[in-house]
Amino acid sequence: MANRKKRLQKGINSLDKQIKLHEEKLKKAGEEDNIELIGYYKKEINAKKKDKEEKERLLGKGG
Repeated sequence: MANRKKRLQKGINSLDKQIKLHEEKLKKAGEEDNIELIGYYKKEINAKKKDKEEKERLLGKGG
């Protein structure tokens, strides 16, 4: 069980980093007025946030 918790926590940390990276890229795309990239990064951020919430839910209930 400890390995699963570590793996879930590692996944959550990784998703946090990916979300921050995509938010930075979204900001840059916004400055460049690149509408296609803005939409793409918004979708990616939302998907990663949902994945993170699911991992947090699994971690919170103990697996």
